[in-house]
Amino acid sequence: MAKILVTGAAGFIGFHLSQVLLGRGDQVVGLDNLNTYYDVSLKEARLRRLQEQPAFRFVRLDLADRSAMAELFASEKFDRVVNLAAQAGVRYSLQNPHAYVDSNLVGFLNVLEGCRHNGVEHLVYASSSSVYGASTRMPFSVHDNVDHPVSLYAASKKANELMAHTYAHLYGLPVTGLRFFTVYGPWGRPDMALFLFTRAILEGRPIDVFNHGHMRRDFTFIDDIVEGVVRTLDHTAAPNPQWNGNHPDPGTSAAPYRLYNIGNNNPVELLHLIEVLENALGRKADKNYLPMQPGDVPATYADVDDLNRDVGFRPATSIEEGVARFVAWYRDYFGSLRP
Repeated sequence: MAKILVTGAAGFIGFHLSQVLLGRGDQVVGLDNLNTYYDVSLKEARLRRLQEQPAFRFVRLDLADRSAMAELFASEKFDRVVNLAAQAGVRYSLQNPHAYVDSNLVGFLNVLEGCRHNGVEHLVYASSSSVYGASTRMPFSVHDNVDHPVSLYAASKKANELMAHTYAHLYGLPVTGLRFFTVYGPWGRPDMALFLFTRAILEGRPIDVFNHGHMRRDFTFIDDIVEGVVRTLDHTAAPNPQWNGNHPDPGTSAAPYRLYNIGNNNPVELLHLIEVLENALGRKADKNYLPMQPGDVPATYADVDDLNRDVGFRPATSIEEGVARFVAWYRDYFGSLRP
């Protein structure tokens, strides 16, 4: 049994990951600040399920609280850490940039310091496909440079990768960064497209379709994301003996540092996603076509060869299966909330 800290445990991915870790016998300390970026009642509902497990303990704490984070790490002595807590959302980063600095930069530094000073054997942290920014070379590879972010959210995630590498180099802390690609599924985030579309269609409202529908996303089902997280967590990052400073590989290092994409490796047209959702709901969508939003990109596509080679996993849940499972959860969850 390992003692694992999962930050963002009341969040979408953190909730699912904690369930899987508990199910295999690990002890999980779940940290979350329960901020109001989206409906707190959904976070609380996730937490209630986790708190039914005797091996789960919840700590309400903000990553940016330096002294409290130091005390937590010193008292708990975690074996491993998965940092999923972050201020999420590309569009929101245009409205409230300071939230991204507080959580994604200051908060992540506190996590790194906690790991460094308390013998954590492996830190796995969430990066994002948004780091690829203005790049149009497909599929996106961790071995390509990503120096042109198009949102502050993306820049904060690239900064996390740089900060993690520094700690791997200076202190020998094994770190693995995971670039998630458009995660969806049951218990998902209400600010994500699938959730927004489902709610609007069922309420008879039009859905906003950006870039006039000319968008492609590597939609990745939550179970595949969690499987990738668990496998990389169990595969402690190690130095790449072939790494060469004359030809530096961004995805590996002479330090114990690794980056992986976790994506479905199968981009889906936005209009096809909407069609699949319409079929699952048995209703047609009224589409409101709009231009591209600032900070957004027209397409994402994950190269997952490194993930497959190193941990033997390649996401494969089809959009049809994943959307059907999300819709079933949505109807059940919101139906159960009716008086």
